[in-house]
Amino acid sequence: MKGATVSTKIPAPGAEVFALLHDYERRLEWDTLLCEARLTGGFKAAEKGATSVCVGRDFFGKVAMETRYVSFEPGRLAAVELVGKPWFFEKFAASIRHDDVDGGSMITYKFRFAAKPRWLAWAMEPMMLGYLKHETAKRLEALASVWGRV
Repeated sequence: MKGATVSTKIPAPGAEVFALLHDYERRLEWDTLLCEARLTGGFKAAEKGATSVCVGRDFFGKVAMETRYVSFEPGRLAAVELVGKPWFFEKFAASIRHDDVDGGSMITYKFRFAAKPRWLAWAMEPMMLGYLKHETAKRLEALASVWGRV
């Protein structure tokens, strides 16, 4: 499996950033990758066990990814795993940690994935890794811009 870690400093307390990041009513205010984000399965708020669907913008083919929260510690850590698999992911999991630091918080996003079909993964995974790292950094910078740059 391939994976990476992307971090960004945000000029706001970790609990505040965490709350915005997991507020699906406000997700599209900052998320540069998505055209739709919603909780599913009757969940009204993000929590352990909650499921969500996030749909990429037109440029990304409007691919929908369904995930389930496997960990949820408000203000500190959330982790998800892929449950609805688009054609190109065999596995995907991610965590996002919030640590308070002087002048704000550090947000650290870690992800791991395996591509499918497996016989083509050797060619797909390096490209997917580069793309995911780039898009993750862009999304975290957009999240930070809600409060202004550090």
